[in-house]
Amino acid sequence: MEISQIKNFAEKMKANIQEVIVGKDEIIDLLTVALVSSGHVLLEDMPGMGKTLLAKSLAKSLNCTFKRIQFTPDLLPSDLTGINYFNQKKGDFEFRPGPIFSNILLADEINRATPRTQSALLECMEERQVSIDGETHTLASPFMVIATQNPVEIQGTFPLPEAQLDRFLVKIRMGYPSSEEGVEVLKRFREQNPLDNMRKIAEANEVKDAQASFSKVYVSDDLLRYILGIVEKTRNHQEIVLGASPRASQALLKAVQVFAILKGRDFVVPDDIKAMAKPVLSHRLILKSSFQMKERRQESILDQILKEIPVPSEDKLVKGSEGEWL
Repeated sequence: MEISQIKNFAEKMKANIQEVIVGKDEIIDLLTVALVSSGHVLLEDMPGMGKTLLAKSLAKSLNCTFKRIQFTPDLLPSDLTGINYFNQKKGDFEFRPGPIFSNILLADEINRATPRTQSALLECMEERQVSIDGETHTLASPFMVIATQNPVEIQGTFPLPEAQLDRFLVKIRMGYPSSEEGVEVLKRFREQNPLDNMRKIAEANEVKDAQASFSKVYVSDDLLRYILGIVEKTRNHQEIVLGASPRASQALLKAVQVFAILKGRDFVVPDDIKAMAKPVLSHRLILKSSFQMKERRQESILDQILKEIPVPSEDKLVKGSEGEWL
C-alpha cells in the first residue's frame, strides 16, 4: 500500500467514526495512529465520556471480528484466553478460544480485574500469541486491544503494572465536549444511536497492508537522535524514578511515522515528534512519590524536556530536487 493510500484509508475511517463521535479530531487521529502502527490504546477518563462508544465506532468501521469483555474482580485469565475442555462426544480435550481471539478487543474497565488476569494480556499484546497448557495459539491479524479505565474510582480497582502500561502505544483522555459539541451530541442521539447504522468501510486486509507499509516514511538520522534524546532525558530527570524504555522509543518512532502520513507527508518533521511525545511516553514514566499525586505531572515534565532538547534543523528533512534525501 502506498503512503497516499494509507492517508486515504485513515481519512475515510475518520469520517465514518465522526458520524457517531462529535468532534475529537485529535483523539481519532491517535486511535488511527495506534491501529496503523499495530499498537494498543488505553482510554482513560471519567464515566460517560464516550470511551466505549469510540472503541465500538472504530470496530464497526472495520470488517473485522470484535469482542468486548467487561473486566471484573472475579474475571479469570481463562475467561479471557480460553480453555481446554473435555469433549465427551469426541472423547478428547478440545480448545475453546476466549474473546482474546478477535481482531479488535475492547477491555472495558481493565483496572477492575486482578493483576493475575491483567497479566494474561501481556503475552497477547506484545507477541500476538497466547500459551495455554503448554500449547501456543497465534492470535488473529490485525490484533488491537482498546482498554478503558476510570481514573477517579479507586475502590475495587487494581492499578495497571508498569510492564503492562509499557505495552500500550498511547494513552488517551477523551475530555469534556465543548458547549457546541454538547448540543450536537444531544441532537445526534435524540432519536436513535447512530452507532447502529454505521457502515463498514475497510477490510482486515486493508489494515494489514497499511501496517506493513507505514515504515516507508522517511526519518532522518538527526530526528532519530532527537527521539533518543527525549527518551534518554526521561531517564535522567530529577523527578522521574523510571524513564521511558527502549520499547518506548520504538513506539514513538512508529507513531510519528504514521502521524506524518496523516499530515500528508512521506517524511517526519520535529513537530510530529512533539505531537506524539506526550501520548506515547507520559503513561510510561514513573515519578517520585513527592510528585506522584500531581495531576498530569508527566505531561508537564515532557513539555519541559521538549523545550530543553535542541530541535534538529529541517534543512535535511525534505527531498532534494532530484528526489534524493538531503
